[in-house]
Amino acid sequence: MARIGIIGSEGRMGQAIAQAIADAGETHAGGIDVGGDPAGLAKASDMLVDFSSPGALEANLDAAMAAGIGIVIGTTGLEERHHWLIDAAADTIPVLQTGNTSLGVTLLAHLVREAASRLDEDWDVEIVETHHRMKVDAPSGTALLLGEAAAEARGIALSEDSERGRDGITGARQRGAIGFASLRGGTVAGDHAVHFLADNERLSLSHVAENRAIFARGAVRAAQWLTQKPKGRYTMPEVLGL
Repeated sequence: MARIGIIGSEGRMGQAIAQAIADAGETHAGGIDVGGDPAGLAKASDMLVDFSSPGALEANLDAAMAAGIGIVIGTTGLEERHHWLIDAAADTIPVLQTGNTSLGVTLLAHLVREAASRLDEDWDVEIVETHHRMKVDAPSGTALLLGEAAAEARGIALSEDSERGRDGITGARQRGAIGFASLRGGTVAGDHAVHFLADNERLSLSHVAENRAIFARGAVRAAQWLTQKPKGRYTMPEVLGL
């Protein structure tokens, strides 16, 4: 059995992951939250699962590298410098980073990539996501993951070819851009829809998360898979063999 440590253990996701570890028959090695010692947790674990905050990522990676163990990163709101840190860590340990650990969302991103590669710029891409009122980042990590899938398939850079937060007289939609809309309210765990819209027809691909348990199960599945891998940077589609 793998000993899995949780970073961000007091949050709703952390608690769900602890239950998923038990359900999977693995060992919960313990957890830390704000102010906790990631180095101590890493020493007691075979694998770390991090759902904390971007500001804690560097220390968490350092702890995993010092202990020589892998880490699954589900923290959202990461910036470019965080990805540099992840790339550097992957030279030493196995690292899996994703904006969403749901197996269903992982397959959705695969389908979005397939659709975007076959439908040209005559088809506009719009991504709509809905989350609970307490979510602090927008667009969500999942929406960005789906946007990246579409952008990669079309050979464009999402950072340069996206439209977000339209307001006022914005002018016509930019051809080829990927649009985002973020809704917040209630206790929604996560709804995502990717719309491909052309003249006189449209195609929609969507996923509905009914409970955070789906993300916890996916995170544990990823952790189990990662324990068998050498150093390197991995993704959720690889967990599903996509």
